[in-house]
Amino acid sequence: MAPVPSHSAHPDDAPESYVGLDAEDAGRLARSRGWTTVRSLPPGSIITMEYLAGRLNFEVENGRVRRCWHG
Repeated sequence: MAPVPSHSAHPDDAPESYVGLDAEDAGRLARSRGWTTVRSLPPGSIITMEYLAGRLNFEVENGRVRRCWHG
């Protein structure tokens, strides 16, 4: 019997590809690539450390993505 394919917890996507993009454009692009949750945060934000599969985080400054990570 063939193995059952497993669905990745998040899209096969490089978070660094969003750095430098306009935040709104980056959010639309991320959703089109399969991210279920996209979170934009200002630099230095206090955030929870829980990991959420399918979430992409943007650190946004002056309307541009400065840093990006998943979870």
